[in-house]
Amino acid sequence: MIIAAAQFPSVPGEIAANATRMAGLIAEAAERGAGLVVFAELALTHYDLPLIAADPTGLAVLPDDPRLAPIREACRAAGVAAVVNGPGRGAGDGAKPTIASFVYGPDGSLLTRYDKRHLAESESAVFAPGTEHGRFTLGGIRFALATCFDNSFPEVPERAAADGCRVYLSSAFHSDGERVAQYSELARTYGLHVLLANGIGTGSPGPAAGLSGCWLPSGERVGAAAEGPGGDGAELVLSDVRDAITLMADPAVAAVPVRECGELLVDVRTAAPGLLVGDVEGEAPVEGEGGAFAQLREGVVRRLLAAQEALPDGLRLRFVEGYRPPALQRHYFTRYGNGLRAAHPDWDDARIQRAASRFVSPPEIAPHSAGGAVDLTLVTADGAEVDMGTPIDASPEESGGACYTSAPGLTPTARANRRILAAALRGAGLVNYPTEWWHWSYGDRYWALATGAEHALYGPRELGGAASAAWAEGGISAYDGDGTGGGSGVKATADAGVER
Repeated sequence: MIIAAAQFPSVPGEIAANATRMAGLIAEAAERGAGLVVFAELALTHYDLPLIAADPTGLAVLPDDPRLAPIREACRAAGVAAVVNGPGRGAGDGAKPTIASFVYGPDGSLLTRYDKRHLAESESAVFAPGTEHGRFTLGGIRFALATCFDNSFPEVPERAAADGCRVYLSSAFHSDGERVAQYSELARTYGLHVLLANGIGTGSPGPAAGLSGCWLPSGERVGAAAEGPGGDGAELVLSDVRDAITLMADPAVAAVPVRECGELLVDVRTAAPGLLVGDVEGEAPVEGEGGAFAQLREGVVRRLLAAQEALPDGLRLRFVEGYRPPALQRHYFTRYGNGLRAAHPDWDDARIQRAASRFVSPPEIAPHSAGGAVDLTLVTADGAEVDMGTPIDASPEESGGACYTSAPGLTPTARANRRILAAALRGAGLVNYPTEWWHWSYGDRYWALATGAEHALYGPRELGGAASAAWAEGGISAYDGDGTGGGSGVKATADAGVER
């Protein structure tokens, strides 16, 4: 995922005008491949405490405030999330506002709200402190939120790292470059990707330093906006945080408990005749023994039908693969791992396991073997393929990383098509595995971790009967195709196998 810090001079007190400016920056960030945009502290009103103190009711907002509609619509139109900071209306009549970050998701809905916990003395006269830690998950990445003075308390980033956050987002109004430079040490000390959206212009504390930027976990700075208190321009600073994605091999995925709900596996071809089931044009058939590829849990099928209804006119889903027997999953994982081991003899087993899980799930937690995962793509109404950037099952090696859902460098058409697919499936309750744009699931362990569910609904299943016995004995030739592909019937790199 590409994340962006947006730096621009807010107009004091003009929430509607500032929201419109933010909407434009969200659209621009989306065109540059960003999936998340972060704005500076009090960017909705500008950092002007006397101005806010004079009208705390008129200048404090809730997430659904009509003046913020351009932001919500920009997120929805571009499929981009945004962290928007401003005075947040407090609970109850007469309550002080907070310095609030509203996190809007790619569909424009509120993902979470974070209220600044540590207030400077001058802020305490106007605002109330928050009490909750800011956390949210997006695109397989766990994010932490902090606001300006929060960063002066080491327990804030320490707690973020301990909570499994890998990217730390700060909205601030720092007045000097020395304070900005301290983010390098924060990143290095806690092993976090860090992004700072800092203010610009002159506020009640004086001129802001600008210098919004990004730091790697090593402490290296990889992007910086301009310095200075003035100027009427805006800047975006972007950073690639794909290595912060929670992979299938992460212990947090295996730690999710399963409470098997007993929902049946059904054949999509008969249970949902409205779905187009078949292979990508020009590839080998996907039948396999007993047609297991077409099996899915009932709840997933219902959600696919809902997603198809949500697609724009002229587009439909093409179902490629659902269920995969555990024995077949083990075969693919072993084969892909062996290929990585041959290509990288210096890698230890842990690194092989992690690298392999970008593309093939460890068998013990594989969503396909639980019947909760589906590989699919978009096609036109008459079944013609559309540009998705890569074929289904293109490995990270052969695609140069373009298989990642939010990969940089995609054509505008491919990026738009991926966002259309994501909007429909996400709206139906499925989650994406971010290393593969085509893989979506519901009810499995990865889904539970991504959504915050207490447990998974689906565990691994065996079909039983002759087909299952054939797979267990290695009877997988129908899935192997020419020996370089895998369970979806789509070609992959030699010895690579297929995704999960």
